[in-house]
Amino acid sequence: MAKKSKTPPPPRSKGPQRQPGPNDTARRQRLLLYGAGVAGIVVLAVVVITIALAGGGNGSAAGDDKVASTMTAAGCSFRSYPVTMKTSDHSDVPTLTTPVKDKWKSFPPAGGPHYGQWAVWDFYTEAVNPRMVVHNEEHGGVVLWWGPDTPAATVDQLNAFYSDDPVSMIGTPLEGFGSKIGITAWTGDPSRYFRDGYYGIGHVATCPQWDDKTKAAFTAFRDAYRGKGPEGVSMNQNQPGTS
Repeated sequence: MAKKSKTPPPPRSKGPQRQPGPNDTARRQRLLLYGAGVAGIVVLAVVVITIALAGGGNGSAAGDDKVASTMTAAGCSFRSYPVTMKTSDHSDVPTLTTPVKDKWKSFPPAGGPHYGQWAVWDFYTEAVNPRMVVHNEEHGGVVLWWGPDTPAATVDQLNAFYSDDPVSMIGTPLEGFGSKIGITAWTGDPSRYFRDGYYGIGHVATCPQWDDKTKAAFTAFRDAYRGKGPEGVSMNQNQPGTS
């Protein structure tokens, strides 16, 4: 069968051409301005989303710069890091003797798997099981730590710091911490907790001694992170002597 010949379509008429007038120029300028404005909004939205995904909001990265500078001035180390977990039902730490060496990213711990019951909010002279203390952190607690070789005078100063504003605070000795002192917290956005691999941010600082600069650094840390745990527990529920 012979193929039918295709008739080419008629050429499109471009219509009469004209030079742009003053109104066209103004219109183009307005469109350029609108486009720039939209681009600016998009960039701003990207920045906000990036900050949120990095852990911003609810006291994660927002206060890090101030805390870091005060810790550096005090001769302390400081870091914040994403917390990792597997379950929300405490099955990762079912007992107070469950091995936790590979479950926490820092020492002292600043978030992660923990025992199902948290410790009574208080300042202790005998060590509290850290598996419980991490649960206090999840509820927005700030924890003061010291080692068995920390001078008694330093422990007294930590106690005074705690007593000055004890809500949502806990203090405990920590085996294996030598003569150092430390402060930790676990912050996060409760609306995102356990969603898409988000478990909040751990914050940990360790210091060789206590002095006025250390006190200023601990104050900045407490004010930046206390009451901002990933579970969204109100500070009012973390009164001294309660559990």
